[in-house]
Amino acid sequence: MRLSSIGKAVLLTGALAVAVPLTYHATTSQPATAAVPASVLPSFAPLVKATRPAVVTIKTTGTARGNTQIDPQMREFMERFFGRNFPDGPQQRSRRPQGLGSGFIIDGNGTIVTNNHVVEASDEITVVLSDGEELSATLIGTDSKTDLAVLRVDAGRRLPTVPWGNSETVEVGDWAIAIGNPFGLGGTVTAGIVSARGRDIRSGPYDDFLQVDTSINRGNSGGPLFSQQGEVIGVNTAIFSPSGGSVGIGFAIPSNQAREVVADLIQNGSVERGWLGVSIQPVTEEIAAAIGLDAAEGALIADVVDDGPAARAGLRRGDVILNFGTQPIKTVRDLTRTVADTDPGTRTDVRVLRKGSEQKLSIRTGKFPA
Repeated sequence: MRLSSIGKAVLLTGALAVAVPLTYHATTSQPATAAVPASVLPSFAPLVKATRPAVVTIKTTGTARGNTQIDPQMREFMERFFGRNFPDGPQQRSRRPQGLGSGFIIDGNGTIVTNNHVVEASDEITVVLSDGEELSATLIGTDSKTDLAVLRVDAGRRLPTVPWGNSETVEVGDWAIAIGNPFGLGGTVTAGIVSARGRDIRSGPYDDFLQVDTSINRGNSGGPLFSQQGEVIGVNTAIFSPSGGSVGIGFAIPSNQAREVVADLIQNGSVERGWLGVSIQPVTEEIAAAIGLDAAEGALIADVVDDGPAARAGLRRGDVILNFGTQPIKTVRDLTRTVADTDPGTRTDVRVLRKGSEQKLSIRTGKFPA
């Protein structure tokens, strides 16, 4: 299965790459480069030996259908030679596309985490273990909004696992190691660093990606991103690429977010999220100045769903949500994620700015509609 890719092209400005021949003169002295002791450079061999047995390849097969309309000239030809005894109108044809992705085992009983886009629309899912054994997999649950899925296989024995890490402690500049199945090559290890945190790539309402320069390609989808301690700190999901190949910008779902979603999928087969029933937009500098806010913070309510939780609580169009419970709302994403993480039916105090004055309202969170 393909790895999701975002963006179309990267435009480089201000420089022109030109091949310039280099000439060396024996009379020119060059400073000697000190050799770096091998002990200073990290070796990921122990990490790979410990974790690779729990990384799997995922093969999927699905049925796709499409319509074909017979061209009028072709119809005339067919009628002339074969009469009218052939299907009229759009024709159905099916194909069985195959996809490849990656995943990792989190439970010895055979529970596997991968991406939703690796397994969606599939009829058959096969998991290939690191030793080459192939097992039929059962789909336990999927969540398209975070692009996560959970599978289960029965190997008749305990399988090797990898532990979740704490993505909140990950810092920009930390090592990030990916193991997966790029381009169907099988178990492949790549290493780099965490380039940024909290990336919003506009793939969904809950974007909070780790950005890495670890080489990630098609087929790495759903595979683990490891810390130097061998803990899963992310699930490799997307790349930014003008060509479909790695250009050094990859994105992984943080482990803390993935772990919560996976737990819900294992327990319920789906994820229940809180819902307010509002449309929101960012507070710009101009809006902040107009309504008397000291800073461009909060979430501006652009519309309220009739008879939704927000409407019943008295929230109105034009209100700016400043706090949801104990969580300060600085951006639209803060509110989206905070509400989503709130169990439906929970009553929460909300602090809003309305026509220049602050008010506190109590709202009972609804269930996000299917």
